[in-house]
Amino acid sequence: MRDKRATRRATAFGSAGVLVTAILIAGAVTAPAASADTRHGQDREARGAAIAAAKAEKAGIDWQDCPDDWGLEKPIQCGYVTVPLDYAKPYGKQIKLAVDRIGNTGTKEERQGALIYNPGGPGGSGLRFPRRVTTKAPVWANTAKAYDFVGFDPRGVGHSAPISCADPQEFVKAPKMDPVPDSEADKLAQRKLAREYAEGCYERSGAMLPHMTTPNTARDLDVIRAALGEKKLNFLGVSYGTYLGAVYGTLFPGHVRRMVVDSVVNPSREKIWYEANLDQDVAFEGRWKDWEDWVAANDAVFHLGDTRAEVQAKWLELRAAAKKSPIGGVVGPAELLGFFTGAPYYDSSWIPVATVFGKYFAGDTQALVDAAAPDLSDTAGNIASENGNAVYTAVECTDAKWPTSWKKWDRDNTKLHQNYPFLTWSNAWMNLPCATWPVKQQTPVNVKTGKGLPGVLIVQSERDAATPYGGAVELHKRFKGSRLITEKDAGSHGVTSLVNPCVNERVDAYLLTGKLDGADVTCGPHATPKP
Repeated sequence: MRDKRATRRATAFGSAGVLVTAILIAGAVTAPAASADTRHGQDREARGAAIAAAKAEKAGIDWQDCPDDWGLEKPIQCGYVTVPLDYAKPYGKQIKLAVDRIGNTGTKEERQGALIYNPGGPGGSGLRFPRRVTTKAPVWANTAKAYDFVGFDPRGVGHSAPISCADPQEFVKAPKMDPVPDSEADKLAQRKLAREYAEGCYERSGAMLPHMTTPNTARDLDVIRAALGEKKLNFLGVSYGTYLGAVYGTLFPGHVRRMVVDSVVNPSREKIWYEANLDQDVAFEGRWKDWEDWVAANDAVFHLGDTRAEVQAKWLELRAAAKKSPIGGVVGPAELLGFFTGAPYYDSSWIPVATVFGKYFAGDTQALVDAAAPDLSDTAGNIASENGNAVYTAVECTDAKWPTSWKKWDRDNTKLHQNYPFLTWSNAWMNLPCATWPVKQQTPVNVKTGKGLPGVLIVQSERDAATPYGGAVELHKRFKGSRLITEKDAGSHGVTSLVNPCVNERVDAYLLTGKLDGADVTCGPHATPKP
């Protein structure tokens, strides 16, 4: 799932598409058998996906230098792939999806095709994936010899018919309430904001909302595969990208060549999406405590206390100060949580967050303001932030049925908050628009092994906050022949880009040769940050 960063609703559980009408002889295409809950509607969508893929395979992609404002340097190239808005109506309204690529760095003989990437979200852009080659990211050097690295903006994201639920500048600068309610009046105010947000999504993006689903993005992924000229898909999905991979593998099992899923969303229908978000709240509390233990162990550097209890007391003191009067006039409890959430998400945030935390208690409040306050001058960033949140909300709310009873939301989150206070209420408010969602909510795909699905490589840290460990275990059960690599005593979200030879070497071996270990593997943790 995506980087929630608390209350900014901004981007692990980050230009309008041109509309065209296409005509193809449907009888010339053989649709793949629907392997998930075969119904008449899904049969139509499977046929529509086959029609769109056949058209894309014929058309290919018109690769060009990337637009200057996309921030993608040569030799990365960009293009578009056309897909139906509604796969049940493959000749109806079309949207264009932005894609980019960089060629493999090895020889022609070493090339094994394209590796397509999704970074998560929902709402994250994958267009920066080819930059792992231009910036020479060392853990990807071997894989880059064999594969073109291909990224894309999923439907609704960035340059792929982007959706919106609010004015971006208003979205960023609007004052944020303390996520933890003090009264029923506070809860009522948050409920009103959530309902208004859902209404804004419908007003600004109503035509797209019914089609903003993970199954449709999986169909888009298959059309991109075809447009690339690939007979089978090589895929790397992180966070929400693992659920996209799980749904793709269920709908198109015979189209998968190699699939790596890293930091896994629990694919159980019972978990998508309401229960998955409650599970996050528990896991975040655990990883927050891990970070506090680390801060305490480094008290000589940060001076925040040499026990977890002392560090937590400093956190509560800071939170109370921000609630009494926003720090620097701009950092209240919501903004504070948005910044500090980075620590339980990613180990790479441990030192920066602890440094700002320590500076505050040493008398430097400006460091906290600089780190946590919204940047109203960053117009492009604010558009991306609002768009990412809109897609997150649209996909999670449309993918599955959510509780409509406020009593249930209130009861569940009040109970959780007692023992897991770090993220619970913030997470609830972020997802509450789904309780009053204005379009029909779907039934999630029953993720399972279908005919032709090869062994999938699953990578998961044991103490991941955003996608708790149970999700990897569940997908492992459902995808027969898969292998699970567990990074023990670690919890950074997104494992495959970290330096851990035990993990890196197995990911390389799988992508380069298809080799999986004979049994599941437990690796030691990657190096702990050292201030």
